[in-house]
Amino acid sequence: MRVVIVGSGNVAESLVLGLNEVGVEVVQIFARNEARGRELAAMIGSEWGYDRLAEADLYIISVSDSAVAEVAASLPIPEGAVVAHTMGCCPIEALAPHEHRAVLYPFQTFSAGRKVDFAKGYIFLEAATDHALAVVSEVAHRLTSKVEMADGSRRAVIHLSGVFSSNFVNAMYENATEVLAREGLSFDVIAPVIEETAAKALASRNPRAVQTGPARRGDKPTLERHRAMLASDELKREIYDKISEDIWRKAEISKR
Repeated sequence: MRVVIVGSGNVAESLVLGLNEVGVEVVQIFARNEARGRELAAMIGSEWGYDRLAEADLYIISVSDSAVAEVAASLPIPEGAVVAHTMGCCPIEALAPHEHRAVLYPFQTFSAGRKVDFAKGYIFLEAATDHALAVVSEVAHRLTSKVEMADGSRRAVIHLSGVFSSNFVNAMYENATEVLAREGLSFDVIAPVIEETAAKALASRNPRAVQTGPARRGDKPTLERHRAMLASDELKREIYDKISEDIWRKAEISKR
């Protein structure tokens, strides 16, 4: 199995390292950004290129959603090779006109410089041909045992869940850090709370069952005091109100 990674972003970096670790040969990093492409290639002793596409069995396009179609159309993919993208909200049709197109969507959050353990997460697949499915399935199963099929609409739902569970949650960490900073307090204050909250949700597999706080209790005096503290920050207060209402409504439903 010879693989070319097209792109040099966070997902590309994790795939380069992950595939190399499980014995899949990444023969080239094909990326417009030479410095970044060479950096990724050097991590595994591969090569960078942008003027000539290396021959491979699988070409994994890992670029922004909006660039997938343009990049795919520009690649001189050899006949019989498979071309796949890694996006949650990008349809497989974006890989046209290539016959053996597929999606290899690793559901995880990726950041430069952080190694991802693919074995802990899911990889969702879609393919236009049996050959494409066989190739991406082999690669996916090298990385994890948690491999499932998901068409475009299903992947979009999965991606949306990731926005709520990762992107939005991290934004709340940032808001909490800004609130603490008013009193000269650091992120370290909330770190144990973050750890315990995540541990409870994972242990119960039912976040609603482990929800706590003033909104869950219907503690109106505390809610009003918090709202007053946010009087100078309309956006934070609006976020506070919306999320508190959501928690309270779900708590009321649970009582029925």
